[in-house]
Amino acid sequence: MEAWPATLTRVPYWVYQDPQVLADEQRRIFEGPVWNFLCLEMEIPNNGDWRASHAGAMPVVVARDTDGAIRAFENRCAHRGALICIEDSGNVLRGFHCVYHAWRYDLKGNLIGIAFKDGVNGQGGMDKSFSMEQHGPRKLRTATVCGLVFGTLSADTPPIEEYLGEEILVRMKRVLKKPVRILGKFTQALPNNWKLYIENVKDTYHASLLHTFFATFRITRLSQGGGVIVTGSGAHHVSTTRTPAMAQAQDAAFAREAVPTNKEGSYRLADPSLLDNVDEFGDGIQLQILSVFPGFVLQQIHNCLAVRQVLPKGIEATDLNWTYIGFEDDAPELCRMRLKQANLVGPAGFVSMEDGAVGGFVQRGTVTAANAQSIVEMGGGLAESQDTRATEASVRGFWKAWRACMGV
Repeated sequence: MEAWPATLTRVPYWVYQDPQVLADEQRRIFEGPVWNFLCLEMEIPNNGDWRASHAGAMPVVVARDTDGAIRAFENRCAHRGALICIEDSGNVLRGFHCVYHAWRYDLKGNLIGIAFKDGVNGQGGMDKSFSMEQHGPRKLRTATVCGLVFGTLSADTPPIEEYLGEEILVRMKRVLKKPVRILGKFTQALPNNWKLYIENVKDTYHASLLHTFFATFRITRLSQGGGVIVTGSGAHHVSTTRTPAMAQAQDAAFAREAVPTNKEGSYRLADPSLLDNVDEFGDGIQLQILSVFPGFVLQQIHNCLAVRQVLPKGIEATDLNWTYIGFEDDAPELCRMRLKQANLVGPAGFVSMEDGAVGGFVQRGTVTAANAQSIVEMGGGLAESQDTRATEASVRGFWKAWRACMGV
């Protein structure tokens, strides 16, 4: 790895382009002392239920054991390396078997059977010295918080509550306050390095500039109240926007910056009910974005709730897994409101369509500028909480945590 700038305010573009960096990230971050988001606990409610997930590039199986405990292990047969589970989810109380040669595993990931282990008619088979107990996929420690399942391969990863910290836990519990149900899910393919999407999530500065829908219809503007929380390690963040107030002052602030908005009232929605919302959390916060290092995002935009899982798929490819959620006790009217507001985000969302493209713009714009550096100086040079969203403090926080994991 090449030399790194001494300051958090500069990021070299080669970090998004070097295959060795991606390989090192898998080993030192995703398989290192971090908690990777794997799935929602309610996705595996019954004993024997399982679903496929990932820790970075590593395929993972998450399963509910016969004792109700949640287990996770590498989705890789110990025999020839094939996927143990080739579907997305299922139920297998009797355990798993690899389709290639029928090696069998229990819900903990232990190898428990080998087809024709003793050969056929006294010939062939495995050597008598072969020990099934000594072979099998790698196992992850698991932890659940607020109905979210996390996993880690490292014995050095601290308990999940300590890893998150009180400030993140409080705001996670604020949204995930009761049992959830899934309203929909999909995977969005992004044409850029995974770190560019994480930077974008943590970049509170771009929200009402890139996303003109946000500014036009006053969902969020930098001139509204709110701020950003950055944990001490820099790893995790929360940004919030409060209910609009002082509209005239907000318009003046945006006019000075020549930011496109609806100041002439020329833009209208064919269905204004898209913007209908209720303050279901009772605190006036209409937008909260929370991230957990390395690749988890919890979203509240009005009443549209979602979790996102960010997975590297190559130097210039990222999978963004979206899961839209509501609560089990939602009234039908609130459920319809959530579904309508889901049009704000996602690949074709009124708000976040731009997020799916802008990372690719950076990837393409820097293709011959590996030795140049991006500038991350809004709000100063530190990675710390601030009472403004006109800052890149949480982006600097990501790089602080990334550098700690990568040893640079």
